[in-house]
Amino acid sequence: MKTNLFKHMGLTGMLIIALSISTWGQSPKTLPSQFTTADESFKQYQYPEWFRDAKFGIWAHWGPQAVPRQGDWYARNMYFQSGNGWETRYYEHHVKTYGHPSKFGYKDIIPLWKAERWDPAQLMKLYKKTGAKYFVSMATHHDNFFLWNSKLHKWNSVNMGPQKDVVKLWQDAAKKEGLRFGVSEHLGASYTWFQAARGTDKTGPLAGVPYDGANPEFEDLYHPKTADDDKEWLTNNPENQKDWLAKITELIDMYQPDLLYSDSELPFGEVGRTMLAHYYNQDMTKNGGKLDAVYTAKLRPSEGRWVQDVERGALDSISPFPWQTDTSIGDWYYRTGQKYMTGTEVIQMLVDIVSKNGNLLLNVVQTPEGDLEPDVINILEEIARWTPENGEAIYGTRPWKVYGEGPGMDKKQEKGTFGGVKDVRPYEPGDIRFTSKDETVYAFCMMKPTDTIRISSLGKNSKLCSKSVASVKILGSKEKLNWKQEGDALVVNKPAQLPEWQVVTLKIEFRK
Repeated sequence: MKTNLFKHMGLTGMLIIALSISTWGQSPKTLPSQFTTADESFKQYQYPEWFRDAKFGIWAHWGPQAVPRQGDWYARNMYFQSGNGWETRYYEHHVKTYGHPSKFGYKDIIPLWKAERWDPAQLMKLYKKTGAKYFVSMATHHDNFFLWNSKLHKWNSVNMGPQKDVVKLWQDAAKKEGLRFGVSEHLGASYTWFQAARGTDKTGPLAGVPYDGANPEFEDLYHPKTADDDKEWLTNNPENQKDWLAKITELIDMYQPDLLYSDSELPFGEVGRTMLAHYYNQDMTKNGGKLDAVYTAKLRPSEGRWVQDVERGALDSISPFPWQTDTSIGDWYYRTGQKYMTGTEVIQMLVDIVSKNGNLLLNVVQTPEGDLEPDVINILEEIARWTPENGEAIYGTRPWKVYGEGPGMDKKQEKGTFGGVKDVRPYEPGDIRFTSKDETVYAFCMMKPTDTIRISSLGKNSKLCSKSVASVKILGSKEKLNWKQEGDALVVNKPAQLPEWQVVTLKIEFRK
């Protein structure tokens, strides 16, 4: 299969082979073993320290699907005359606002995306102030519209819409602020996802009239028609898989991102492993032998290989491998009247995830024009007040012996949308989360204490605590605390004045 694959890949495939050959010849003292498509090869992957230390990233899940102000999956759901309410409301909005999809399709939405108020430099300053250590730009969603200056696909943001290389401008802004830079690709699912554009109305005056996706003139946007058995999230068509490989390879080679996110498990077997081996190998070449690249996929690795990504959820325990939650403060795309998380909910989510060896990648919802609504800015400002004082308990930390304690630990946790447990959930007084750094333990009160704080995991008789506590203080407060390490708990009297934020952090140090 590998021979046939590269036979059809042309120049892109030859470049991948050439890169591998050029790096194979380098000294083993400089480079670790080159990655191949063999599963065994990926076991040598080691998680970069920058990612393990970063903990918090911000994501721009943004593009022309924001234009109608209806939320996620507009490019597909606008072609569903019948279905569930979530799907049909897009069709109804589209017909009322723009016209019938046989005449005005998604291709006609794209030119309406101008991003006229987008200022990546100013947004990146805000994201850095919020506490993000890495930033991820969407490169392409399932709508098959590229936000980079592609030479392989004309439907891109340089040729159309904003007429800007969105990925490059985000990358330049992130680099200027000292943030690591990543890209997300959602192309693997696009080949089957976008087949709805080839449909027709089932009823009404235009029943049977094909939507614009059936027009051969626009096949390069909506994709060729798939076989009847090609309906899963990831296409089973070898030609589509080769198309994906060529385009994601172009993205990697043009921008050399620190992080690459796929909205799926590692796609397409051998084809996906070819992409991943190339991504890791080119990163080592870029970094003189050091592998700094992070690939996130929605599949838990048994031995290294990549970072597990959990969408709209969190793990329920400490993972032996670093992992990542990806979620959004609201809908994935801008939607009029949507409800956002609070800043406190984001902070609670971040703390819970970090206590379990994870990172949080948070989508900040942008308007179609590219700026942020005032309430979104307020959310970020709340987080930005918390991170400078509490960041030492987040960045560069590792899990403690247990991730937490409290009444919430004894209750069955609701499942997340796509696995794990819910990422946003209510906490109760007494719910504690832990992180550690060297010999220091940090204990987060997930709700602002209203009474004495009791931490049973740090009692003298606890099997988890082998040393005597030497000092306890609250981050962001200069007030001296009254505390005592009793047999069954570390007991901390509530001070007269607590910091303004809801998640309060105790820094606990031990006698040598």
